[in-house]
Amino acid sequence: MKKKILIIVTNFLIILIIVVLYALYRFNYIPHKKYTNEDFNIKTYISKTDKDNDGIDDQTDILNNVRDYIKTNPKYKSKYYATGYPNDEYGVCTDVVAFGLKGAGYDLMNLVNEHIKTNRNLYDIDVIDKNIDFRRVQNLKVYFERNQISLTTDLSKIEEWQPGDIVIFGTSHIGIISDKRNKKGIPYLIHNGGQPLREEDILELYNQYENISGHFRIKDTN
Repeated sequence: MKKKILIIVTNFLIILIIVVLYALYRFNYIPHKKYTNEDFNIKTYISKTDKDNDGIDDQTDILNNVRDYIKTNPKYKSKYYATGYPNDEYGVCTDVVAFGLKGAGYDLMNLVNEHIKTNRNLYDIDVIDKNIDFRRVQNLKVYFERNQISLTTDLSKIEEWQPGDIVIFGTSHIGIISDKRNKKGIPYLIHNGGQPLREEDILELYNQYENISGHFRIKDTN
């Protein structure tokens, strides 16, 4: 009898360990092997525009600046700023995109504000507030749909997902596509939802809970 109980307990512990390890891997606590465009013979998109004239094309510049921003490890907290852009240790998902674009020469606060003022009927806004409107996902979705390049939301078309692209989930979350990919070629997501790792293999899993509603790329202006 004791032997049977020991076998049952041992089997239970083995199963529990397997489940825990799978969960840790699935939610990125155990590092994944990372791949790049080259591993899948995908040509990396290079923008023809260098908005801020720093010698780096916009697409690459956006990704670089997003990486610089997440290195500061902003704590997730929704706050209002009279400066528009957060100027402390806090931030939300939209700030990842805003700071990425800002560093490349695109002032998202002013761009969104100007579009709202001339297209008020498109936005569900009672009172226009330049300092906060560009930090709301639903407003960014409206803005990007009408001002930038709209791309596929199908993750199986891996070649159409490029580093520096913008992705929106429903109307509540947003992030930037990484230059890292998983073994299926699906890119990593750079985002801030308060999670420990800001760049993670979560795009496919997140899409299962809240469908990708938008995939955008900044237009070339040359």
